[in-house]
Parts: sequence; C-alpha cells; structure tokens
Amino acid sequence: MAGKELLAWYDRHRRILPWRAAPRETADPYRVWLSEVMLQQTTVKAVAPYFLRFVQRWPDVQGLAASPIEDVLKAWAGLGYYARARNLHACAQAVVRDHGGQFPSEQKALMTLPGIGTYTAAAIAAIAFDLPAMPVDANIGRIVTRLFAVEDELPAAKPKIQQLAETLTPPSRAGDFAQALMDLGSSICTPQRPACALCPLNAGCEARRRRDPETFPVKAPKRKGTLRRGAAFFAWRADGMVLLRTRPSKGLLGGMTEVPTTEWSADFNPKSALSLAPFPRASWTKLPGAVLHVFTHFPLELTIYAVKVPASTRAPRGTRWVPAADLAGEALPSVMRKVVLHALKP
Repeated sequence: MAGKELLAWYDRHRRILPWRAAPRETADPYRVWLSEVMLQQTTVKAVAPYFLRFVQRWPDVQGLAASPIEDVLKAWAGLGYYARARNLHACAQAVVRDHGGQFPSEQKALMTLPGIGTYTAAAIAAIAFDLPAMPVDANIGRIVTRLFAVEDELPAAKPKIQQLAETLTPPSRAGDFAQALMDLGSSICTPQRPACALCPLNAGCEARRRRDPETFPVKAPKRKGTLRRGAAFFAWRADGMVLLRTRPSKGLLGGMTEVPTTEWSADFNPKSALSLAPFPRASWTKLPGAVLHVFTHFPLELTIYAVKVPASTRAPRGTRWVPAADLAGEALPSVMRKVVLHALKP
C-alpha cells in the first residue's frame, strides 16, 4: 500500500530534472549514470549546470570515452571529488571497449565498471532498466531510518538500512519508486523540520508515531582532521602569463591543475617555504591573509606568495606558462581557484 501511495504522490509532484524521463518511462542509462556520479556528495543545484554542459559536449558515452582525460577534468573543475571525473572517463572507455557502448543492465555487471559501486549500480538498474533494485542515498537512507526507527549509528547501520529499504521495493515501477523516495527526502522528509503531515508514508512511520523524526538517522560523532598548512606560489609573467603545473595522476586532486605549492602537512615550516619556490632567487612577496579550504578528511591553510618576472622567463621543469585569460578553462580545483582569486586581489 505504501508503494502505491508514494507513486501516486510522485506522479503529482515529480521534480523535473534534466536527467530524468517522464513517469512510467525508463531514462537513458548514460544520463542516469552521469547524473548519479555527479550527485555523489554534491547537491542537485550544483550538479545541474555541469550535467547540461557535459551532455551538450558529450551527448553519448562514445564521445566521452574518446575525449582526452584532460578535457574531462577541465569540464569537471569546480565540482569537487575529482576521483569521480577520472573514474567517469575510465568507465566510459570500459563501456565502449567491453560492452559495445551499451551499459549492462544487471547490477553485478555494472559493479565491474570503474567508479560504480552498490548504490550507483542499483540506481542505473532501477531508473534506466526498471529492474527491482533499491539505491539507498542519503535521502532514502533518512526515510528508511525514520520509517523503521533505526537506532543503530551510521555508518555501521548501512547494511541494515539497505535490507530494510529493499523490503519497500514494489514489483513494478522500481525506477519511479526510487526517484519518488529521493524526491520525498529532499522536499518533505528533510533533515530538519520534516513536513510529516504532508508525507504519503506518514501512516506507517515509526518516527512520526514517536514524535522524534529529527533524531534519525543516528550518526556517529564526526572526526575532525588535523589542520595542514603549506605555501602556494603565484608567478605572474610580464606578458600576462601565469605559472601552472599538473598534479600527479593518482592521489588527492589527481591530474588537476594547480599553482605550484609546497607539500601540505601538519608540521609545515613557513621559514623554509621560499626555498621551495619555482624561482628561489626572485623577489617573492608574501600576500596578506591566507586561503582556507576544507577537504573531506582535513582542513588546509595556504600562505600565498606572488612575484612578477620578465616576459623572457622560462617555465621550470614540470610547469608551464598559461595566459591569464585562459585560467577559467583550466582544470583548477576549488582550492586553486581560491588561490588565484586571492593572488589577483587589488
């Protein structure tokens, strides 16, 4: 009964998103996959313009697979969690190489592809192929913990939440049902002040009966990472060129573009920073303030040094000069965009 009520609510209140098909229709697997990868730990509002730019530039998986990884990283710049972009490109190539350019429908086959885990595989199977799969994202997980009053702490409770969620899956319209739960969690069963009176599932919700929906889901205390520090060097050439380099392909911000920096560490010694600058003998100026950025596992504080060098200055090994007018098109992650903006302040 709950499935019928939720689907009826979804048919009336469905959110119109660029990667969705109409109710009772399956969506393009490529669009579902692309949107789900982008939406990992990222809001719909942030993802929508990136999604539209991607499908305009690469309307199918074949086009994305054939594109250089550097172009994909540039298009992804600013969206964060850059391993997703590298996996996106690798997955597109695997689909073309191993599956004839067609996404497999079975969850097990989908999970053999780069960057596709349990959730993304279930989302593609349900939404693109209407198979009885249950993708449990943050919204769906929150709904399930409230419906069943799951008092186990996250993240340890995830397997239990997945099992309970699967008991809700209806025999038909699995894709619509999953998207309905996502919409319900983002619009009604919200983290704070859920609109329980409007919820189509309120009759069977244990948290509503207990009158404590906001206590769910129960989360373990967050661990704060240790602050790391470092220095970034903004070299500006007299002809309007800026010094950049590409980070190693593996590791944090792998393959992305950056202003040259020191290592980022908790025991960073600012007195040794200039000895690590690209042009150690240049007249570097320490800029007022610092750039602060928070990664998933640690906060970062960067001291910024700037220098202007003659137009004839050659780029040191491993770096390159880029016209300042082209910076917007570079694969600069958010932290490096902050560095550039800080360095360019009047």
